[in-house]
Amino acid sequence: MRTDELDFHLPPHLIAQEPARDRPGSRLLHYRREDRSITHRRFSDLPSLLREGDLLVFNNARVVPARFYLTKSTGGRFEGLFLSQWEPRRWSVLLKNVGAWSPESRYRFERFFPSPGHPGAGRGEGQSPIDPGLHPNPRPDNREREPELRIISQGDEGQFTIEVETDEDAISLLERIGRMPLPPYIQRDKRSDPRDAADRERYQTVYARESGSVAAPTAGLHFDPAVLQQLDDRGIERAFLTLHVGMGTFKPVTADTLEGHDMHVERYSIDGACAEQINSAKSEGRRVIAVGTTAARVIESQPADQPIAPRNGETGIFIYPPYSWNHVSALLTNFHLPRSTLIALVAAMVGLDEQRRIYAEAITQHYRFFSYGDSSLLE
Repeated sequence: MRTDELDFHLPPHLIAQEPARDRPGSRLLHYRREDRSITHRRFSDLPSLLREGDLLVFNNARVVPARFYLTKSTGGRFEGLFLSQWEPRRWSVLLKNVGAWSPESRYRFERFFPSPGHPGAGRGEGQSPIDPGLHPNPRPDNREREPELRIISQGDEGQFTIEVETDEDAISLLERIGRMPLPPYIQRDKRSDPRDAADRERYQTVYARESGSVAAPTAGLHFDPAVLQQLDDRGIERAFLTLHVGMGTFKPVTADTLEGHDMHVERYSIDGACAEQINSAKSEGRRVIAVGTTAARVIESQPADQPIAPRNGETGIFIYPPYSWNHVSALLTNFHLPRSTLIALVAAMVGLDEQRRIYAEAITQHYRFFSYGDSSLLE
């Protein structure tokens, strides 16, 4: 399949820079393949669109505040993105604008401190959670300064190995000093932004549990406790798996054909309860609905000819037309980038011609696109 078949023009003003005022207040495009119908809803309508007995499978990965800033002894400043911690004190990171470096040089993390309006600083009732934001401000008291680090080695495409001079684990440190790793199409000020505090909450699902992702499973950002309760009340079942989303999810397909694309690999986990729920739904003829492309990829990575079993593994599955779905019956997902692996998966769910028609309708109706944008239910 040619990659340019997944191309389309998106007016820049439709790229959402902020989430909807409340999570289920976003719009929901509902598509049914059986009659090719498209209807326009609110996400809060979702429980009424599903059937009793449907199984929604969520990705409960929790986003690490993986973006950080470092200062040099000269006062220079550059940006980093945490990828993984593979042994004590050793991190794999992306560094931008680091310039010349040596293993002897020391760099220090900057810390973003909660100012009075931040939820972590005792925000009063009725006070805006995004006014003001977080501000990088190294403490003058040396006893409270953040740890230093040094660069050990450099790999390809801006990837580095660093040694952090503390026994504190990476997740704990980043929760204190990091900013949320918003995708590059969401614009934020390089130093601080009034929306930083809100991003800490809204670029995270309400059911996030397992830390390790550097991007959010954005299809789930629209759920709030009230919607989850309505699903329970209607007899719609929920299951949770984990896939730690990597930055590869934003990587465009640059090859001329999809077959020529080198798909990224991500870690996942399915526990016994989730496996049993999916197997039961399938054996009873109930629908398995993936909440997001990440959940869909994990489920479809499982063998087609045997029951799903609990496992920890990695998946590099690339789903694009034509594809025969083995487990997933329907998909709940946001609107995706042109020429991306994500829109290829959507085209595999509904067919290429229908994907084009759905996206043309979404653009005509001014849906908001990408991570902080609106949602779609594709049956």
